[in-house]
Amino acid sequence: HADTGRTYKLHAGRTREKTEGGMQLSKTIGYFCGVNFIINVIVGSGIFISPSGVLEFSCLNAGVALIIWAACGALSLVGGLCYAELGTSIVSSGGEYSYIKRGLGSFMACLLLWVHAIFILPAGSSIIALTFSEYASQPFYPDCTAPDLVKKIVAVVVILCVAVLNSLSIRYSLHLQNVFTLLKLLALGIISIVGLVFIAQGNIRNLKMTFSGEIPTISEIGKAFYHGLWAYGGWNTLNYVEEVKNTSKNVPRCIITAVPLVIVFYLLVNISYMAVLTPKEMVSSAAVAVTWANKTIGPFSWIIPLSVAISTFGSINGSMFLQARLNYAASKEGHLPAILSMLHINYLTPAPAIIFSSILSIIFIIPSNLSLLMIYSGFASWLMVGLTCISLIVLRFREPNLHRPYKVFLPFAFVMAAASFFLVLSPIIQEPEVEYIYGVLLMLSGFIFYIPFVHFKLKFRIFDRITSYIQLLMEVSPPDSTSESKTH
Repeated sequence: HADTGRTYKLHAGRTREKTEGGMQLSKTIGYFCGVNFIINVIVGSGIFISPSGVLEFSCLNAGVALIIWAACGALSLVGGLCYAELGTSIVSSGGEYSYIKRGLGSFMACLLLWVHAIFILPAGSSIIALTFSEYASQPFYPDCTAPDLVKKIVAVVVILCVAVLNSLSIRYSLHLQNVFTLLKLLALGIISIVGLVFIAQGNIRNLKMTFSGEIPTISEIGKAFYHGLWAYGGWNTLNYVEEVKNTSKNVPRCIITAVPLVIVFYLLVNISYMAVLTPKEMVSSAAVAVTWANKTIGPFSWIIPLSVAISTFGSINGSMFLQARLNYAASKEGHLPAILSMLHINYLTPAPAIIFSSILSIIFIIPSNLSLLMIYSGFASWLMVGLTCISLIVLRFREPNLHRPYKVFLPFAFVMAAASFFLVLSPIIQEPEVEYIYGVLLMLSGFIFYIPFVHFKLKFRIFDRITSYIQLLMEVSPPDSTSESKTH
């Protein structure tokens, strides 16, 4: 459509006058900011809701639960190292989408993108937002659980606030990330230290029965891993972000620093929970950290829900940041509508992609079933991780001369692929449920989009007209691929 072309040209011209450098996402993330970013995304709602799920599917066997937490951390570190190789050799905002597209082809990448962009990441943000509302509303309902409607409204409001912040400024969003990282580490530090003091005072009755209980089945172990790995989700954060400075050095360094630090904190926090609460108390609690606080720090227990709310808010901010970058990268490749690859002409933020992600996240808030959302998200995301590691192996043999500033020990990729497919298949084989069929159908529904709009490149003039109007309304323009912008 001719009007669309003129609009593109007009907006790009206005932007170049303002930025003197064209339309690009700015390189604003260094080593310190990168470490904070990974920690901030990982430490969100998971460590405050997943302990109950891990313990439940470990058959209330605290020892098995701790082993699963440690194994989840080790697996996340191995996955992070695999992704570090891909992130330093294929620099893109698309994360797994870009790697699978390079290794396994456009068709597979588009199908998985459909699931990742439309379901996994928005559902993840919904879980974090609902957890935020659970903790933020708790002080106002001290003797009962907050109504579902209240929690949903709070979750929607926080997603909208984060969307506005990310649309207005990348720099302010990153500064907020750094602040929230320090606050959430403080919260984990309080839980860890109080738990160690509790143990030092001789309160070890619960820990004496650490390995008592039944041994979980393979299916139960798989589900326990889902909950544990959900808490570690975010180790691949920097692979979605093309704003990282000196990618070849900072991506591996940030992963190697951030993930082990999180593992140590998670183990200490779980030991603290298990020392203070019985397994039945942990499993029955909707907010483990609050229950723990009520039994340990009494009148100061309000600190924990406040800290958790702050922590989850920061994680929502990071999740929204990542979703926007994935949609932005896929749109530039023609696998999502063109409007999602455009940047705001004043703020240089992917505003359309951010708005699109926030709308999807709000939709997933409606059912508000955290456990179901985690199973859905875990099934699809680990399929994506497994295929990404296969892509790494394929590229090692097919493109041996590809510049790789960092190379992972190749058997790690095989281990990660095998573990990923175990997590995908074991619950289905042991206890097939209709939810997994829904997940497969959701992925296959990507055919509806891929065949006409990507393979046959079908276009409708009405879409161009709509894109033009949205550009004018939102003041956005396609990125300039020939120039680099200054830091905004």
